Order: sequence, then structure tokens, then C-alpha cells
Amino acid sequence: QVQLVESGGGLVQAGGSLRLSCAASRITFSSYAAGWFRQAPGKEREFVAAIARRGSNPNYADSVKGRFTISRDNAKNTVYLQMNSLKPEDTAVYYCAGVFEWGSDVYYSTEDRYTYWGQGTQVTVSS
Repeated sequence: QVQLVESGGGLVQAGGSLRLSCAASRITFSSYAAGWFRQAPGKEREFVAAIARRGSNPNYADSVKGRFTISRDNAKNTVYLQMNSLKPEDTAVYYCAGVFEWGSDVYYSTEDRYTYWGQGTQVTVSS
């Protein structure tokens, strides 16, 4: 019933930028902590970024810190991932995830905490 839909992926050159969007339907996304994960071929899904309900406590994997920014616009029921200075090793399918959360400032960086997932969007960074 709940659906998260990612968009904004594509093919970019190293050093370029993309902004991914995650639009939620059938829920009030402001009641959900949200995160981004990615999975490259032959690798396990890994944490990228997370954000609390009200946009507080953004946190990032060390590999993307300083380059990626997670944000949300609860009025639009959407979470974003701004990706700058992209590297070939950022190539992966990126997934948006959410979980209902009572706490306004709670975030999660492990995938087993999340209950709703999008279908993923491909990001390919060429060298």
C-alpha cells in the first residue's frame, strides 16, 4: 500500500552532480525517518545517508561525507539526495527507505531498521 518511488538517476561523468528524489504515496512522510542505500553489482547493499522526521540529524557514510547531502521537504512528501563530486565508485542502484518513527530526531543507518523501500534508481558515473 505504501509506495516510495525514486527518480533522478542517470549517467554522469566523474565530478558531476545528480539529485535523487524519493516521493512517498499513501503515507504522511513526515512521520517517517528516511534513508538512502546503494548496491553495486557483486556487492552488498550499503548505507549512504539518513535523516530524521523533521530533517534533523543528517548522517552519512564516510565514503560520501562532504559530497552528498540528504534533505527532505515534508510538505511535498519527498526526500532528496544531492550528490556532488561523483566518483566512479559511486556507481550503484540507489534505494530510498522509510520507517514510521515516533521520535522527531531519530535516524537509522542500518537497512534492517526500515520497513518501506523504493524500487531503486540507477546511477552510473563514468571516468
